[in-house]
Amino acid sequence: MKTQEKSFDGIKMSGFMALLILLILAGSAIFLLSLSQSWSVVAGILCGICAIIMLRGFMIIEPNNSRVLTFFGRYVGTVLTNGFYWVNPFFQKSKVTLRILNLDIEPIKVNDKVGNPVMIGAVVVWRIKDTYKASFDISGNIREFVQIQSDAALRQVAGMYAYDTNETTDKVTLRSDESGEVTKRLETELNSRLDIAGIEIVEARINYLAYASEIASVMLRRQQADAIIAARERIVEGAVSMVHLALEKLKKDGVVELDEERKAAMVSNLLVVLCADESAQPVVNTGTLYQ
Repeated sequence: MKTQEKSFDGIKMSGFMALLILLILAGSAIFLLSLSQSWSVVAGILCGICAIIMLRGFMIIEPNNSRVLTFFGRYVGTVLTNGFYWVNPFFQKSKVTLRILNLDIEPIKVNDKVGNPVMIGAVVVWRIKDTYKASFDISGNIREFVQIQSDAALRQVAGMYAYDTNETTDKVTLRSDESGEVTKRLETELNSRLDIAGIEIVEARINYLAYASEIASVMLRRQQADAIIAARERIVEGAVSMVHLALEKLKKDGVVELDEERKAAMVSNLLVVLCADESAQPVVNTGTLYQ
């Protein structure tokens, strides 16, 4: 079973108290060396050596930082509380930040669920929650590890959804994620990949999404066509409603009695006027529909 992070429970002295002892040793070394006697010179040298060795034990820990301590290759604990401390000078002290870090994943080309190439980028907010795993369970730079795993997770999640609802019957797509399902899936995938390194994902979200350049113009024309069709459907629906309202109003108020042929002509004329792209030119008809 692997060792987990543990708080250092060994000898940890206040740095100010250790500094006072260091000054006493340095003063004693100077005083003993000044006596110019054989025993005092030896004692002075020993005090000086102790003072020099003590210098290696000082450390300053800022808020949201830590020190991972090892003793000749053996993990002894992590100092998590901030302040000025002195520990065994033979400890190897590695700084590990616990602050929240930001990673901007540059847009990458992936295939969505239906096979369309898209460019997608994301922002990942993360922090280290286990200093032991972050220090000893992975090799190399931690930020580089997060970058590679985030790239892989983004590729996998992007392949689970279509770019837009025009290409699938699914309600959730990369472009329309009102429920936050894509974001949650991305965070879950990232946490599963980065947990082995003692890293926690605070937030992950898509910040760039577009079709790849080779199909962008085609998809733009398709979107324009879809928009035109949707607009036409809305115009025709409104026009039919207005024609129906006009016929019902004329019949209710008794303005004029129209037979089926005249109703058809009126419906045709109104639809032409209401659905035309340009303003209709009025034509005065002085004739009759009947021969």
